[in-house]
Amino acid sequence: MPFATYEADGDVFYGVATDIGMIALSPLFPEWPTLRDVIADQGLETLGKAVMGRSVTHESYSLLIPIPNPEKIICVGVNFPDRNAEYKDGSAQPKHMSLFPRFPRSFTGAGEPLIRPPENHTLDYEGEVVVVIGKEGRRIKPENAYDHIAALSLCNEGTIRDWVRHAKFNVTQGKNWDRSGSIGPWLVPFHSASQLDDARLITRVNGEVRQDDTLNRMMFPISEEIAYISTFTTLQPGDMIVTGTPTGAGARFDPPRYLVPGDVVEVEVDGIGLLRNTIADEFDEAEE
Repeated sequence: MPFATYEADGDVFYGVATDIGMIALSPLFPEWPTLRDVIADQGLETLGKAVMGRSVTHESYSLLIPIPNPEKIICVGVNFPDRNAEYKDGSAQPKHMSLFPRFPRSFTGAGEPLIRPPENHTLDYEGEVVVVIGKEGRRIKPENAYDHIAALSLCNEGTIRDWVRHAKFNVTQGKNWDRSGSIGPWLVPFHSASQLDDARLITRVNGEVRQDDTLNRMMFPISEEIAYISTFTTLQPGDMIVTGTPTGAGARFDPPRYLVPGDVVEVEVDGIGLLRNTIADEFDEAEE
């Protein structure tokens, strides 16, 4: 059952997504203002029961990122075998995973445009699976990691490539342009290891498959990601881990194939959904 956060009639709701519209549930649970609060109280099952027999409340709406107020969004970089080779720097497979933070403001919801800023036009796509933490944990063992996952979602981890090269030891500035990426379209409750272990991730640009790989090929599996990250920071309910993208991003073509206004990017995993966004240029206020 997909749970979404959305805006309708000037108000923000969460509820269940159906083929014909949204069923708002947030008005029924004022004690849970957002899906983060639902997850912290282990309330997804309660929401699932509450929707039974209810009718669609909104046919017109705009999707937002599912967790609008996470404490942390942590992204894992260079996590598929071919990704390391793409850099053509002769480096060996890394011993430890690469991590960087993203801010909620750098993401938009499904169906909304990713924004290409006027300062730089090297906007690139990265299709990824998102795991949403459901239970607080510190120094979580890999064998217990899946017990801390509440839900799954998808991410287009849009990147301004030139800006990740501005400094020697970080990529943060290239990864956090406002509305340069997307998360969604919703949350799917996590109930089985097969949802991740057997997942096939596909990214398309204008219908052309650019990325196609399976999560079981990750250099650092999701259980290890959760264990490693929780070693140095306490994971909290609603935290999101963006787990890594396969080979095939636009920067790795010769010449690079960056996104331009009008492009349509789709990230799809069977059983989670399809995250679709267009590309648009940011309005340049300096020209007014």
